[in-house]
Amino acid sequence: MATIPFSPKSASNSKLISSFMHFNGCNGNPKVFLVTPCWSSRTPRRKFCVKNFASDKKQQFQDSVTQEGSLGNFLPDSASIASSIKYHAEFTPTLSPGLFELPKAYYATAESVRDMLIINWNATYNYYEKINVKQAYYISMEYLQGRALLNAIGNLELSGAYADSLRRLGYNLEDVARQEPDAALGNGGLGRLASCFLDSLATLNYPAWGYGLRYEYGLFKQLITKDGQEEVAENWLEMGNPWEIVRNDISYPVKFYGEVISGPDGNKQWVGGDDITAVAYDVPIPGYKTKTTINLRLWSTKVAPEKFDLGAFNAGDHAKAYAAMKSAEKICYVLYPGDESVEGKTLRLKQQYTLCSASLHDIIACFEKRSGETVTWEKFPEKVAVQMNDTHPTLCIPELIRILVDVKGLIWKEAWDITRRTVAYTNHTVLPEALEKWSLELMQELLPRHVEIIKIIDEELIHEIIAEYGSEDLDLLQKKLKEMRILDNIELPDSIIELLNISEENSAVDPIEEAEILEEDIKATDDEYQSEELDENDEKITTKVTFEPDPNLPKLVRMANLCVAGGKVVNGVAEIHSEIVKNEVFNEFYKLWPEKFQNKTNGVTPRRWISFCNPDLSKIITKLTGSEDWIKNTEILSTLRKFADNEDLQSEWREAKRKNKIKVASFLKEKTGYIVSPDAMFDVQVKRIHEYKRQLLNIMGIVYRYKKMKEMSPEDREQKFVPRVCIFGGKAFATYVQAKRIVKFITDVGATVNHDQDIGDLLKVVFVPDYNVSVAEVLIPGSELSQHISTAGMEASGTSNMKFSMNGCILIGTLDGANVEIREEVGEDNFFLFGARAHEIAALRKERAEGKFVADPRFEEVKEFVRSGVFGPYNYDELMGSLEGNEGYGRADYFLVGKDFPSYIECQDKVDEAYRDQKRWTKMSILNTAGSYKFSSDRTIHEYARDIWKIDPVELP
Repeated sequence: MATIPFSPKSASNSKLISSFMHFNGCNGNPKVFLVTPCWSSRTPRRKFCVKNFASDKKQQFQDSVTQEGSLGNFLPDSASIASSIKYHAEFTPTLSPGLFELPKAYYATAESVRDMLIINWNATYNYYEKINVKQAYYISMEYLQGRALLNAIGNLELSGAYADSLRRLGYNLEDVARQEPDAALGNGGLGRLASCFLDSLATLNYPAWGYGLRYEYGLFKQLITKDGQEEVAENWLEMGNPWEIVRNDISYPVKFYGEVISGPDGNKQWVGGDDITAVAYDVPIPGYKTKTTINLRLWSTKVAPEKFDLGAFNAGDHAKAYAAMKSAEKICYVLYPGDESVEGKTLRLKQQYTLCSASLHDIIACFEKRSGETVTWEKFPEKVAVQMNDTHPTLCIPELIRILVDVKGLIWKEAWDITRRTVAYTNHTVLPEALEKWSLELMQELLPRHVEIIKIIDEELIHEIIAEYGSEDLDLLQKKLKEMRILDNIELPDSIIELLNISEENSAVDPIEEAEILEEDIKATDDEYQSEELDENDEKITTKVTFEPDPNLPKLVRMANLCVAGGKVVNGVAEIHSEIVKNEVFNEFYKLWPEKFQNKTNGVTPRRWISFCNPDLSKIITKLTGSEDWIKNTEILSTLRKFADNEDLQSEWREAKRKNKIKVASFLKEKTGYIVSPDAMFDVQVKRIHEYKRQLLNIMGIVYRYKKMKEMSPEDREQKFVPRVCIFGGKAFATYVQAKRIVKFITDVGATVNHDQDIGDLLKVVFVPDYNVSVAEVLIPGSELSQHISTAGMEASGTSNMKFSMNGCILIGTLDGANVEIREEVGEDNFFLFGARAHEIAALRKERAEGKFVADPRFEEVKEFVRSGVFGPYNYDELMGSLEGNEGYGRADYFLVGKDFPSYIECQDKVDEAYRDQKRWTKMSILNTAGSYKFSSDRTIHEYARDIWKIDPVELP
């Protein structure tokens, strides 16, 4: 029996619960090591015995661990937790031995929590394997997790015990928690949605895993200087990550470049090229008030040691020696590397393929292990559901086919059928630039086998289109193919040319016959088809309906079209967005496969976004509803409606909001140096900086407000305007010049307004640097007005709007994304609505292009005020110029800031009027929280599980 010497000074007389775990996922047997205090007969020294419980199935876990291998209903007391923390401080030292300071207190505390998570984590997956349950796999390029400590102990119902334990050790839990850096694995709503989903999956006991990439530096750390936004590398891994467990025994090869050759039997082999290795890092995700603990598996990349050229290194050519190593490692350096260059595009595509390939190999290994000696591949979709979070994981489709055909020996028809019953796609955008298109040339070079497979999928799709619409009307067919083909501006396959040339009576022959992987690349054709029309002189001339590619345009692979063709379900993320997906973005596909399209309105976890981040408001809700059941069943929140006029409730509600505002004011002073009054309205817009989200509309409205204040007497301005603190936060992508101009503009306005003694506390403008989940957890509870003012029809859903509403914040916004459903639930009188509607946008842009738009004089007034130099010497001609002209890239006000400006500032007057009546405002706030019940990610996950994944909850015994 192995023993670990244990110093008496680091343990109390209470039994220490500390577990060493080794969990090999689906590729090995879980081995659980429980550390228990024991005494050696040879020496009075205290020791800890490490017992391998995996070797003796009959032996039961002691004390904290139930017969099933989980924590069960056991909750350790604060003395045991303190002992565990002290143990990790001494024996799992991330930092140097010495004083027990705050950073060490955090790491030791996190490691003690992880011990308990791993016990339930192993029990969860042992049970899933035992019953061979169908499992969902969520694949995403982003997971915006935020800090894990408070969330984990909250879900384990140990917040009080950990707070008491740390007090025993001389620390405050909140101070310790603030030592944790946010995991830099995401950027905005897409990544935060993925993390909310994992929380809900675990809480609702759904069998699931998440897959992502372990970015060493994440997106970037944002600094705000006199020049605006500056980017530096994130350092979230600098001191290590106590939540992750590296799985050096779980790794998969990932290939790039090379060539495809045909074997003697006609099978294809992808050979040569560069080989890297994807290594698994696991992060346990606990559910709330449940033993279920699921897994987020992140991939990191490396190469085998023999790739290091020792000879070159010893010869002094160090760059050559570690070139292969650096090439592999840089794949997981940065989230969304700049793609202006070919190198940047190549790196992005490598990231996406690494995520897809490693994850699918892992999923298949799990399926094979659970299948036992006989693997029946047609049952794969009955045991596996793969969800692609946006188009980034699109390569899952050709990669799954490649593995099934080239590695597992299935024929094309079988692999294609399995794939189309396994993979589903969530669309998150209507922006054309976000519907990814990759250069065919780049993909052919990097992933030659996948291009072959994509060409066959494209050919299958064309056959289905012809089967639906026929080939008689070539104009119609050309239109359909232009919209729907996966390969854009690329020659038709030979089989299609032959089909289009056959006689009319044979044109109805079923085009989809049993297909094998083609042995030769599909050849280009120059076939043309004739139609007739009359010229202006009524002379008969011949025009051509041609299917030839345009040599002046690039050849592209349209990833969104591949998702729709290769997936079983396509879902939008809000009702209005899903209608736009069906009627505009993928209208031709919807006509062909209406059964594929669904709506799944986004949601947010009520654990993190109200229970844990807003304890004062949570206590009020719990007292009013009689229990904490609302944290898992948010429908209970709707009962708040009947108390909205209760004066005692309103008084408590306002007091809770004021406490949160005081925290925000303190936070803003710490982060920016600006001092703001908690008596002012806190008006917040925090989200990714993008033109369609229209931070520019917000700041121009603030400029208009400021200008009008300056033109008034002190008495008039105080009577006219409610005091406001206008708070911004969010990152502009490093190469998005216009977004960075907007950040600079906001900070310049703030620098001028905040130092204007005439204005004082009547108006403040603050940009919070490096906005992330932890910042949101401070700002959202203290917010009173939140701006969700995107151009109608352009925001797929939004999730921050849900978080704000859940915390009793009133929204001002357009009828866009989830705003539509939020407004329906909270009531029209409790939402400040302005702006053009989605169905009007196309006509308004056409009006602009025709030179018919006349800007409101107030809008022109603001632009001239900005150009006057009142906000400093920076030249804002380019930014203001983007709002002018009738056409041209970066001009013509594509996002309709000028059109919506009058409606926006008039709506802001209504906000001021409502805020003056605090009784009315508080009632609106209560009704927003009451109406947010629908926007829990628990509801969303139930819908995914029922309608797409077809999985059931599995509660541990």
